[in-house]
Amino acid sequence: MEKQNKNYRKYLIPILMLIIGLLIGWAINSSPNQPIPTSSHQEINTSEVWTCSMHPQIRQSQPGLCPICGMDLIPLGNDDDGGDPMEVKMSETAMRLANIQTSVVGLGNSIKELRLNGKVQADERRKSSQAAHIPGRIEQLLVNFTGEYVQKGQTIAQVYSPELVTAQQELFETNKIKEVQPGLYNAAREKLKNWKLTDKQIDNILTTGKPMERFPIHADVSGVVLERRVSVGDYVMRGAPIYDVADLSSVWVLFDVYESDMQWIKKNSDIEFTIKSLPGKTFREKISFIDPVINPETRVATARVEMANSGMRLKPEMFASGVVKSNLKVEWGIVVPKSAVMWTGERSVVYVKNVNDNKVSFRMTEVTLGPSLGDTYLIQDGLTAGQEVVTNGTFTIDAAAQLAGKPSMMSPEGGAVMTSHQHGEMNAIPQSPEDHSKHQMGATFEVNDKFKNQISAVLSPYLELKDALVKTNISEAANAAKEVKAALGKIDMKLVKGDVHTAWMSLLEILNSSVAVISTSNSIEVQRQSFSDFSNAFYTAIQQFNVTGLDAYYQYCPMVFNNKGAYWISRNKQIKNPYFGKKMMNCGETKSELK
Repeated sequence: MEKQNKNYRKYLIPILMLIIGLLIGWAINSSPNQPIPTSSHQEINTSEVWTCSMHPQIRQSQPGLCPICGMDLIPLGNDDDGGDPMEVKMSETAMRLANIQTSVVGLGNSIKELRLNGKVQADERRKSSQAAHIPGRIEQLLVNFTGEYVQKGQTIAQVYSPELVTAQQELFETNKIKEVQPGLYNAAREKLKNWKLTDKQIDNILTTGKPMERFPIHADVSGVVLERRVSVGDYVMRGAPIYDVADLSSVWVLFDVYESDMQWIKKNSDIEFTIKSLPGKTFREKISFIDPVINPETRVATARVEMANSGMRLKPEMFASGVVKSNLKVEWGIVVPKSAVMWTGERSVVYVKNVNDNKVSFRMTEVTLGPSLGDTYLIQDGLTAGQEVVTNGTFTIDAAAQLAGKPSMMSPEGGAVMTSHQHGEMNAIPQSPEDHSKHQMGATFEVNDKFKNQISAVLSPYLELKDALVKTNISEAANAAKEVKAALGKIDMKLVKGDVHTAWMSLLEILNSSVAVISTSNSIEVQRQSFSDFSNAFYTAIQQFNVTGLDAYYQYCPMVFNNKGAYWISRNKQIKNPYFGKKMMNCGETKSELK
């Protein structure tokens, strides 16, 4: 019996352990909270899914950076809860994590701040030429260099004049018969007076009885010598300029006003400006005159400030920087921050926030831009007072709209958009210029100089590509496109963050896809279409990231692509059209300078 009990206990323990293990396994498998293994290509079973607009295969349950490009992840909208299918829906949590900020827009007072550059110049009314009143040879110059100050009445030169010697002889002869022929005597005397000799000088000549061989020239005005026109030994005619003199006790400060800004500046407008040579000193004056004629070369007019120059502190050619502030009572448009607006050059859009049943959504709305007011725009049409628009995170919402196939800046009609993993498909059906999205603009960003320089480096291979298209050389254009691609690859996307990063990645998508088509296509027309897309996006990058120092020209031909028009960038102002080549080499015009 005891032996049987031992055998029973021997098998009982393993059986009990097996039953307990089965019960634990059943409990785990039936738990509703059990995590399901996922990969980046699988759906994540959470209320909020975060993805990358450039790499939509990425799926994460929380915000962060894309493991491929380092771009901020955006929330993937969920349209299963109804509502307007054209709107992008986001939870309050997603909005906070994506740093989405909005503001209510409306009418009100606004200030247009116009920044002007200018130079100090001499007052034209106080400039004069010191002329030689006596024809003859310059024997001596008593004012020898530019910048020397002369006083009115000061002797500035000595002139030998054979004509004046002869005139003195006539004076001597007529003096002998002045009692008989007083008219001849008076005529001889007046002749000398016309040569600026004084009565005292003429009387001295008569007293000595000897003709003067050297005659002094006296300064007619006081001022600073701006230019010396003659040298010792030069023969001058009567009335010929010897010096250019300017009275600098009062000067002009001339500011350049672009024609697009002329509506904001008027005569008697207050201007506040500084002079680089006088740090710490701020001048406050009124604009006394605005040039009614625009310079045809620079496309600017001149605004004049007149001011006293005590102590001669202001000198011609000094640089000045001024600000004119115009107070505007906005009664015909809505004021919105510039960060709220995205525009392509053809249309402008903002995202309007809507709240229905405690659910937040954003809808793209096309607007008509009025003038720029510093950090804001006037909206002429498309918004009404009281609407709430996105002012921070606009590119994030637009990227979410693109990813969801809804209307966005890149795809106004909605539908699937191209992503980086689809580049290879572009070679089959290249997009036409009218279908391809134009460059995004609107908000501008401050980025570091290293990022700007990397964008600038793309210009050199770009110009080689442009020249190849001018020559209608398919293979050369393809090779140049590969060089452009290599230059794009050297731009460090990690140098920019947030909305700046999103904006750059959107442009980079167009830039990379365009050169991919050019480098693989055997059709010059396809290459030129993609070159147009690249040019638009490249110009947008230059403007958005404030890339300077390019020393190039932005040019346009309205006849390209069946009169739809196209742009390009060139090193030379002379037109060489990359879309027509030899057919219409000089068709086009320069729209702006990229200095």
